Amino acid sequence: MRLPTITVLMLALGAPGWIQAQPEVALQPLAQQTRRLEQALIYLGQPLSPKVSQAISGAIGLEDERAAVQQIQAALDGLVLVEVEINPESRVKLRQGAAQPALVEHGTRLFLVKVLNQAGVTAPLRVLSPNSGPTSLRSRGEHEPAMELGDSEVRERWADLSIYRDPPMAERLSGLPVEYEILQVFSRDRGQRSAKIAMDVGQGTQDIGFRNDILVLFDIAPTRSIPLRVRDENGEAGVASFLFKDRQGRVYPNPSKRLEPDFPFQQHVYRFDSEEIRLPDGYYTVEYGGGPEFHSRTRELPVTPTEPAEIDVQLQRWIDPSSYGWWSGDHHVHASGCAHYKNPTEGVGPMAMLRQILGENLNIGAVLTWGPSWYFQKQFFSSLDHPLSRERRVMHYDVEVSGFPSSHAGHLVLLGLTEDDYPGTSRIEEWPSWDLPVLQWAKSQGAVTGFSHSGWGLQVSAEELPTYEMPGFDGIGANEYIVDVTHPGVIDFVSAVDTPYFWEMNIWYHALNVGFRTRISGETDFPCIYQERVGLGRSYVKLDELSYAGWVEGIRRGAAYVSDGKSHLMDFEVDGVTLGSGDPSLELEEAGEVAVRVKASAMLPRHPDPRFAGLRSDEKPYWDVERARIPGTRDVSVELVVNGRVAASKPLRADGQVQEMEFSADLRRSSWIALRIPMSSHTNPVFATVGGKPIRASRRSAEWCLAAVDQCWSQKAPLIREAERQAARDAYDHARSVYRRLIAESPVL
Repeated sequence: MRLPTITVLMLALGAPGWIQAQPEVALQPLAQQTRRLEQALIYLGQPLSPKVSQAISGAIGLEDERAAVQQIQAALDGLVLVEVEINPESRVKLRQGAAQPALVEHGTRLFLVKVLNQAGVTAPLRVLSPNSGPTSLRSRGEHEPAMELGDSEVRERWADLSIYRDPPMAERLSGLPVEYEILQVFSRDRGQRSAKIAMDVGQGTQDIGFRNDILVLFDIAPTRSIPLRVRDENGEAGVASFLFKDRQGRVYPNPSKRLEPDFPFQQHVYRFDSEEIRLPDGYYTVEYGGGPEFHSRTRELPVTPTEPAEIDVQLQRWIDPSSYGWWSGDHHVHASGCAHYKNPTEGVGPMAMLRQILGENLNIGAVLTWGPSWYFQKQFFSSLDHPLSRERRVMHYDVEVSGFPSSHAGHLVLLGLTEDDYPGTSRIEEWPSWDLPVLQWAKSQGAVTGFSHSGWGLQVSAEELPTYEMPGFDGIGANEYIVDVTHPGVIDFVSAVDTPYFWEMNIWYHALNVGFRTRISGETDFPCIYQERVGLGRSYVKLDELSYAGWVEGIRRGAAYVSDGKSHLMDFEVDGVTLGSGDPSLELEEAGEVAVRVKASAMLPRHPDPRFAGLRSDEKPYWDVERARIPGTRDVSVELVVNGRVAASKPLRADGQVQEMEFSADLRRSSWIALRIPMSSHTNPVFATVGGKPIRASRRSAEWCLAAVDQCWSQKAPLIREAERQAARDAYDHARSVYRRLIAESPVL
C-alpha cells in the first residue's frame, strides 16, 4: 500500500503518528512566519536541520496550497515540545508534542511551541513554571542581586523557561489559526528532571481541569569544563574568539541565554588563556581567530568523558600594521542600547567591552555613551583612559550625540572630551536641537569631532563617485555636515565603513572637490549597525607612540587610512609627502607629474565567497575586501584617485604579502590625491596646490553643495526649536554664501 506523501514525511521527520483535524490555514502567511522562524533559530544558534529546511522549501513550492500547509506543519511538528490549543472562548489547554525533551547541563535548548488559535487571539503567549526562576541561572550577571530562598526552593528551580520574543519573532501572537513560537529552556542540572509547564494568553484564559499545564520529564546531558590555552602570535597568553558547533549545527554556549561577558547577539565568544568552555560529549568543529589581521582557523574536536584535557590554540597573523607604525582603532562602539540587553543592568560593563576589543586586537576602542542608558553608562566617562586598558590595548569612554534633540540633523561623535555634559544642562532633553552649537562646545574643550554612520539620509542610486544626484538629507548621518563644514574648525571627520560606500563617500568627495579638508575615520557602530564584532570598520593611524590622545589627533590630521582590516594602504606618499608625517600638503610651483608610492596588502581566500554573489552595494557588509575581488582572480584593484576620479589602477595579489606599489599622476591644477581599494580601504588625501591656488576641482560639486544646503534645511528646520531657529537660519545662510563664492571660484570642466 502506498502511503500519502504527508504521512511519509511525518514519519521520516519523527512527527506524531496521529494527525489532528486542522483549521483552514492560508499558505502565504504561514510560509512567511516559517521563514522568520528559520531566521530566528539560525540567529539563536540552533538552526533547523538540512532535512527539515529542505522539506519546508519543497512544501512552499507546491501548487496545492492545502498540501503545502500540511507539509510545512509536518516538517515542524517533530520539533514541537508543547502544543497549545486556544478554543473559541480563548481558553488555553496544552499537550506534549513529539520533540525529544533533551537538554544539556548549564546550557540552553530551543523547542517549538505550536499554537492552534481558534479564537484569533493576538495577546502574548506566556509560559509559567514553578521549576523556572532566576535562581536557576548560576551564570547571571555580576550586578544581579542575590535572592534569599530555601534549599528546597532552589532545588526545584532548576530551569529557566521563556518564549523568545525579539526580532525576527513577534512579541504577540499574530492571530493566525496555526503558528509556531520558540521556547527556550536552560538547565542548571544534569540527569533527569521534570518541569511543570503552563501557558496562557492572559489572566483568566487557563482551561479548567488542569488542562493548561503539562508535566515534562527531561533528560539532561552532563557537560564538563574544558580549559582553553590561547597563545598570541608571539607565543604569549592571549585572547581569541571561538565558535563551537556540534554536528547538528548547534552553537555552544547557546546564544539565547547568554549574559555578560558573552553577548547573546554573537555566535562566537571570547576567551582568555586559561578560561574554559563547557561541552557535552560529542563531535564539534571549532573556529578561532584574533580579528581581521589574523588567519581564521577551523579544526575538528571530538569530546569524550576523558578527552581532551584542554584545547590549545595558537593565533597567527597575516599582517601586523603596527610593525609599520600604523595603529588600529574603532571610534564607535557602544556598551548599551541596540542589541545590548537592559536587564539585569543597563547595558554591559567595561570588562565586557574590553574583552571585545582585545578579542579583535584593536589598539584603540572608543566606547561611546549615548541616549540609551545615558545616565547609567556615563559613570564610566572620566576623560582618561579606562583603568582596565592594557599595553597597546586602550579603551576610552567618550560620547555620541544620539538620542538627543539634535539627532535628526546627524549623530555626532565627540572624541577626547574633558566634560560630557553640555553647559547649563542636567537632562538630555535640554541639549541644543541642531548640530553646530554642540560642535562648537566640543571644540572649545579641544575635542575631535565627526559625523557617525554618514550615509544615512544621503542615499543615492548611482554607483559612481562623485554623483550629482541629490539625496533626501532626511536621515541621521552626515546631513548637517554640508552646513557645518563651512564654519572653520568645527568638524574634523566623517565616518566610513558602516553605511553604503557610495552614500557616505559621495558627500565627502564633493566637499574635498571644493577645497574643504575634512578627513574620514572608520567605525562599526557596534552593536547597532553591526552586531558581529567590533572593528569591522577601523582607522589605522600613523604614530610614533600609541596613546588615545595621539590616535585621536591623528584622525583630526588625517594621518590615517580607513579599512575593514582585510586590506591595507600604508605609508602613502606623493612626491615625498607621506601621509602621517606632519601636514599632508604638497606645494608645486607649476603643473606636472607627481610620483605616488604605497605599501599595499590584502587577504582574500583562494575561492570567492558565494555570499557576495549578486550582493548589492546597499546590502551588508558594505565594506569587505571580497567586494574588491577582480572576477576570476585572487587580485584586487588599487586605485589612484585624483579629485574624485580614478586616474590609474593596478592589480594587487590578495595573498597577504606587503607589496611596494608606484603610480604617477599628472596634476594640471590644485588637487586632492588618495588611494583606495574599492569598498575595502581608503586613505585620507594628500593635498597638492599648484601655483599657490586653492583646490577648486569642480564647479558642479560646488553647485551640488549649494543645492544640498537648501535640501537639508527643508528637512531639518521643522525639527529645530523655535528659539534656536534664527541662529540656525543664519548658519545655513552663511553656508549658502560660502558655496556661492566657491561656485564663482571653480572652473567649468
